[in-house]
Amino acid sequence: MVIAKALSEGDPRSLGRAEEVVQLVLDEPRRVGELFACLFSGDEIVRFRASDALEKVCRTRPDLLTPFTERLLVEVPKIDQPSVQWHLAQILSALPLDGRDRRRAVAVLKHNLYQHDDWIVVNLTLEVLATFVRQSGRMRPSFSRLVRPFTQSRYESIAKRGE
Repeated sequence: MVIAKALSEGDPRSLGRAEEVVQLVLDEPRRVGELFACLFSGDEIVRFRASDALEKVCRTRPDLLTPFTERLLVEVPKIDQPSVQWHLAQILSALPLDGRDRRRAVAVLKHNLYQHDDWIVVNLTLEVLATFVRQSGRMRPSFSRLVRPFTQSRYESIAKRGE
């Protein structure tokens, strides 16, 4: 199976064959690079499905994405597609990050809070930032200030998450 081709097939409003791709990468971990490369496809649907599949792979085997940490922190945030950014937040929450990379991940997530008005990006980003705060109390004061404006969001889900 060619991963990019599999991710391009099916109804564009669905995940298509993303679950098959997840299983393929879990069965053949050497193919994770092929899946990662799909994040940079010219096809928006392929990028969406690749980010979904990578997030699911990362949930099960975060070690497979560890070699891509630098690219996840530098290159993937430049992809101007909400579905990629919300999956990036989930991936960053599952990756084992050292102190330096965690700070860089927090910077990426904070940037996404203000760069994207997509309610899913904002909700998942707030959720991941809250997870980081629970793991490291040092962020608590700045996080409270960061979240406060979101309690007034026009989106009920964001306002509740902000609270």
